[in-house]
Amino acid sequence: MFRGSFNFVTTLLAAAAAVAAVVCFRETNSPGWTALVLSAGLYVSLSPRIIQEWERGVQLRLGRFRRCLQPGIAWLVPGADSLAAVVDMRVRSTSFSAEKTLTRDTVPVNVDAVLFWVVTDAQRAILEVEWFEQTISWAAQTTLRDVIGKTELVRMISDREKLDEELRTIIDAKTSEWGITVQSVEVRDVKLPAGLEDAMSRKAQADREKEARVVLAESELKVAEQMELASVLYHRNPAAFQLRAMNMTYEAVKERGALMVIPSGMVEATHSSALFGMAASGFRVSEGEE
Repeated sequence: MFRGSFNFVTTLLAAAAAVAAVVCFRETNSPGWTALVLSAGLYVSLSPRIIQEWERGVQLRLGRFRRCLQPGIAWLVPGADSLAAVVDMRVRSTSFSAEKTLTRDTVPVNVDAVLFWVVTDAQRAILEVEWFEQTISWAAQTTLRDVIGKTELVRMISDREKLDEELRTIIDAKTSEWGITVQSVEVRDVKLPAGLEDAMSRKAQADREKEARVVLAESELKVAEQMELASVLYHRNPAAFQLRAMNMTYEAVKERGALMVIPSGMVEATHSSALFGMAASGFRVSEGEE
C-alpha cells in the first residue's frame, strides 16, 4: 500500500542538480553559489512522485488531507507535503473461513469462502480505517459466523447462491463506509463432521433405493394393466393370440444355441405344434447353410 519516496524522475533531477552545481562552480568559482544551486536542485528532486495507472495516492499537507493523486507524475512540496499511501484500485480477493461454527440446527461445520472487493474511494479507505485489508478480512469472518448461526444445514448446502448474496449484502453494508465495495462472496466448501457425513450418505442412499422400488412397482402396475387389456383382446380374437405365440416362438429360437422348453398344455392351448416343428426345422436349415 505504501510506496518509497524515490523514483526515476527523482534520480534524474538529482543528477541534473549535481551537473548544474559543477557547471556553476566552474563558471563562478564560488562555493556559496555552487552549494545554493546544488541544494535547490536536490530540493526540487524530492518533489515528484509517480502514480501507476491502477493506483491513487493520498496527499497530506502539514498533516491534513489535500487531494487524491491521479495516475502520472505528481509534484509535492518537500517538507510540507507527504504521500500518506498509494492505494491499489483493482479488484482484489480475500479468503476467509469459519471453523467449528454451529448452524441453526446445532451442527458444527467448517466453511471456507472468498471475498471479491475493490476500493472505490481512496481517501476514505486510508483516512477512516487503519489497515483496511486486514479489517475487511475480520469483518467478513465475523459476518460468516453470524450468518451460519442463523442458517440451517440443509439450506446452507442446497441454496448457496442465496447464502452468498446474503453475505455480500451484509459485508458491503459495513465496508461501504470505508470507501470499499464488495462485488461478490462465494462459499467454496462446507465441511461436515465425518460421522454426520456418513449418516447423510446412508440416508441419501436409502432414499434413492426407496425411489427405485417405487418406480419399479409403478412400472409393474402399468405392465399388469397393459397385460390385462391384451388378454381381453386375445380372448376376443384367438387368431391374434396364435400370431403372438408364433412371434414369441420365433424370437426364442432364432438365436444360435437357444433351447426353449414349452409345456404340452400350452402347445395344445395355442394349437402351435405345427408351428414349433416348422420353427425347429427352419433353425436346423439355417445351421446347415452356415
